[in-house]
Amino acid sequence: MPGARLQDVVDDLAERIGRSVAVNDPRVHILCASRHFGDEDRVRVRAVLQRDAGSAAAGHILAQGVDRWTAPGVIPPRADLGMRARLCAPIRWRHQLLGLLVVIDPDGSLPSSSIDAVTAATHTLAPLMYQDFAAGDTERTAREGALRQLLNPSATVRETGRDALARGGWLPSSRYATATVATVAGDPPADRGGAAEVALRTGLERVAADRSWRTEFCLNGPHGVLLTFSDRPPPDESLRARASALLEQARSVLAGTAECVAGIGETADGGAEAAWMSYEQATGAARAAGARPGGDGIVHWEQLGALAPLSLLPPDRLTPALLPGPLRTLLAQDPSGRLTETLTTYLDHGGSAPRTARALHLHRTSLYYRLQRITELTGLDLADGDNRLTLHLGLRLHALMRRTLRT
Repeated sequence: MPGARLQDVVDDLAERIGRSVAVNDPRVHILCASRHFGDEDRVRVRAVLQRDAGSAAAGHILAQGVDRWTAPGVIPPRADLGMRARLCAPIRWRHQLLGLLVVIDPDGSLPSSSIDAVTAATHTLAPLMYQDFAAGDTERTAREGALRQLLNPSATVRETGRDALARGGWLPSSRYATATVATVAGDPPADRGGAAEVALRTGLERVAADRSWRTEFCLNGPHGVLLTFSDRPPPDESLRARASALLEQARSVLAGTAECVAGIGETADGGAEAAWMSYEQATGAARAAGARPGGDGIVHWEQLGALAPLSLLPPDRLTPALLPGPLRTLLAQDPSGRLTETLTTYLDHGGSAPRTARALHLHRTSLYYRLQRITELTGLDLADGDNRLTLHLGLRLHALMRRTLRT
């Protein structure tokens, strides 16, 4: 839990620098504190015991302009309050003030190495506190909960979500809805404590700040969901630009510890009531994006072609058991992959031998030999439409399996 991690960071810092440390919220209400190190004063003792430093002490701290600080500064002493001088470091996340890290320093003797440690601690605390900051917004929580229901495959659950959004005055009236789903491909290190969630929410909030589109967003399990509502279908380039901005912000938070990708669903005609279909498609497209190396990490559902419905299969169901038996035989007997490549190209070109030969830079006689060998290994007549469909879907599924394994 973020609260437990918060206390661990405070305790570790206090032991490291040998000073009493506390974290306050922006209104100077104490959130957690280390043990005393013999430097405590009346204000600190009161804050620890009563969870309140007193309005006079809080006013003195706020009067220094700490809400505008971007680096550690000194809070001067107040003898009348029994308050010693303190080093105060703002804890910010994307310019949002989340709290104040306070270290008692009565004589200004805190060395630069300790001040550096305080600054580093604020960077560790920020994502942890951001989770609590976001969760503490009850309206946001209710709104996102209703959005998650709106995206549910069950019509009954969707109706419940729609009603909740309508009661709250949040239900969009636009005719079109397009979903973008972002997800972290690969787990960030455990010591980042919720970095994936923070990264996704940071990206979503950044894109939602663009008021040129009606936007709703939520976190839905491992997915960050961006819903774009409009009175006319939005241009593809606008949707990709929004997805790109989302990923840029999320990746900056992850700082190379994990990759973030996005999928875009088709624009649904039907507004909020039809948004769930675009969401399902965007989820599959995001899964395909995570399985594709390189590129910008953004895949549109329409790009997937025959792979589109296959992308909705859960990753743990992508096993060789799904492949047609004849195709498994071909793969086992073709360690070089030459015959498999030939079959894929042949089917991708609609069974046209001349086009396949040109694509593979093969003499047509060599192509016919390979196709005959494929027929022998699979036992299937490639002139039969059903056989072609079976092998083509199997090859697409095999490609998706390979990409998923690479991630």
